[in-house]
Amino acid sequence: MDTVTISPKFQVVIPQRVREAMGLRSGEKAHVISYRNRIEIIPVRDVRKLRGYLKGIDTTFSRDGDRV
Repeated sequence: MDTVTISPKFQVVIPQRVREAMGLRSGEKAHVISYRNRIEIIPVRDVRKLRGYLKGIDTTFSRDGDRV
């Protein structure tokens, strides 16, 4: 787990290891939300870039009788 410092302007630098793992680039947008007792930063992704994200996922499962 990385520790960051909040600047006097309330800015936070995302550690390089996390940026690379998430594929973040300078200038990208992100949502910042407060959830329970923590802050979450969620990158805003273009839907077109998510194409094929679930390729190869196993879709065989049994459905409930009242579902189509």
